[in-house]
Amino acid sequence: AGSSLTVPCQAGSLKKGGYVVIDGHACRIVDFDTMKTGKHGHAKAVIVGQDIFTEKRYEDSCPTSHNLDVPQVSKKEYSLIDIASDGYVTLLNDDGSTKEDIALPKEAYLADLSAKIRAEFTAGKELLVTVVSALGIEKILSFRESKNS
Repeated sequence: AGSSLTVPCQAGSLKKGGYVVIDGHACRIVDFDTMKTGKHGHAKAVIVGQDIFTEKRYEDSCPTSHNLDVPQVSKKEYSLIDIASDGYVTLLNDDGSTKEDIALPKEAYLADLSAKIRAEFTAGKELLVTVVSALGIEKILSFRESKNS
């Protein structure tokens, strides 16, 4: 059976630095606050999250007893083998297989990252790129020079 993209979690048990889905976006929790019980008897959680892919901020509030979706976020490093002219990259898995379904980020706010990766790779440096995946989205969000080069 395939694993789910999210798991349910009670709003009251979320913590700053954790992850939550707000308005369909996988977010890192940057601020979390609870308000006292109101006249209807529920404490409220106010959650401010930052999208892990776009860094855009989202806010949500709900009773602490309600369940919210927590995204399954994974980070994996791959060796960069090649960059095609269309921006798609060839990455090397630990087991020796290749992954070719990810492109360098095209978003304006990540243009610097893409340019740096392309420049360092063209200069002949051996690079490791970090691919973050959540909610079925995979994106290159950072890179570093390989220690064995």
